[in-house]
Amino acid sequence: MKPSPAITLVDRLASLGDPVRLRLLRLVEGQELSVGEIGKVVQLPQSTVSRHLKTLADAGWLARRHEGTATLFSLVPDDLTSDARTLWAAVRGQVDSQDELKEDQKRLRAVLAERRTDSQSFFGRHGGEWDDLRNELFGGRFTSVALLSLIHRDWVIADLGCGTGNAAEFLAPFVERVYAVDQSGPMLTAARQRLERVVNVDFVEAAIETTGLADASVDAAVCVLVLHHVEDPASALGEMRRILRRGRGGGKVLIVDMLSHGREEYRRLMGHKHLGFSKDEMTRMMTEAGFVDCLYHELPEEPDAKGPGLFAATGRCG
Repeated sequence: MKPSPAITLVDRLASLGDPVRLRLLRLVEGQELSVGEIGKVVQLPQSTVSRHLKTLADAGWLARRHEGTATLFSLVPDDLTSDARTLWAAVRGQVDSQDELKEDQKRLRAVLAERRTDSQSFFGRHGGEWDDLRNELFGGRFTSVALLSLIHRDWVIADLGCGTGNAAEFLAPFVERVYAVDQSGPMLTAARQRLERVVNVDFVEAAIETTGLADASVDAAVCVLVLHHVEDPASALGEMRRILRRGRGGGKVLIVDMLSHGREEYRRLMGHKHLGFSKDEMTRMMTEAGFVDCLYHELPEEPDAKGPGLFAATGRCG
């Protein structure tokens, strides 16, 4: 609220000449109320309330904010001029002593409780379809992307077997640097094209078993749907342990891959070296590579997914 310089102290005094306006100001001090809510509290028609609010707004007392089809009014003393704050402080004490105000405060509590009930009723009516409604309004990716904000801003992360850069694209805005490592030249070319405007991604053409990255140079390593292509997964996990550094909350590894399955055709059609990994197998390999606190979670299956189920395995440097 930025009152016009033309508003004088006399204007403000004149606007306070009606007891109803004093009650309205006291109600909206420190909180936003709509015309309808104010009308319920002071038990006056909305047209009468609107007229009084206009007078107060014109005199620079009120802030207005639109929310949907409603206009919300509030009095924020810190936004007033020093003269207006002094005037309001003097008048406010007189208003607080009136019996009418005590009744107003009781009705205000009821109106605010009704507002909360309306909100709860909305979610009660729409709870079953909330995901669809939320996706329609905001899209389906914002939750997973927002959760990346939990990552330390100064981390350096190695995306091992980065492919076309999907994981690196998610991670880069939230960390200091990403090393996108892949032994396939065409994959790295696609990743470079995808991330051409991203300045904090370094591309490294190398196998994940021999990345060429320095010892203890990254805070976290991620390996998404790659380990089943590697002839010796234990060697790849050992390389991850070598490049990870402890401290700064890091030293962590994340492996996403397929659960153990029996689809032998994957070896012939897609060159898979391993048909997924069981919990015992994955935990054993990670422990032998020097990781501790190893966890293995089966990920929820997508209804339309045709491949085997997936897991996420995590650990930290021991």
